[in-house]
Amino acid sequence: MFLGTTALTLDAKGRLAVPTKHRDALTAGGRGVVLTANPDSCLTLYTADAWNPICAQMQSLTTFDERARWWNRLIVGHAEELELDGQGRILVSPTLRDFASITKEVMFVGQGDHFEIWDVAAWKEKLAKALPQVASSAPPGTDKFPS
Repeated sequence: MFLGTTALTLDAKGRLAVPTKHRDALTAGGRGVVLTANPDSCLTLYTADAWNPICAQMQSLTTFDERARWWNRLIVGHAEELELDGQGRILVSPTLRDFASITKEVMFVGQGDHFEIWDVAAWKEKLAKALPQVASSAPPGTDKFPS
């Protein structure tokens, strides 16, 4: 389970060092990772095992529905299969950096079975807007805040 939030920095070549504590779990079984666009204007990093059902779900959508085609273009069309290098880094392509407006400083945010990667300024802005809403209501599908 991927938990926690970590501030990270892209190097000059666009490489991002995955936190050491998550490297083995991300590449379990010697398999790579998948990095793709997220509709919240950030990036999503999946293990190969977590990516497979998502890709299958996207591919099962009808191509006759315009929204389904755009979901596929966003999620599958931006997906990149990556390997961590010897220093535990992934290369974030210029296309994905541009999509998420990532320049240098990022937040690496655990989401259970995947990570979100945010430009730090965008993360702070979204978090500031979301906190009042979250503080005043229970999570969707529940009647109270988890205790």
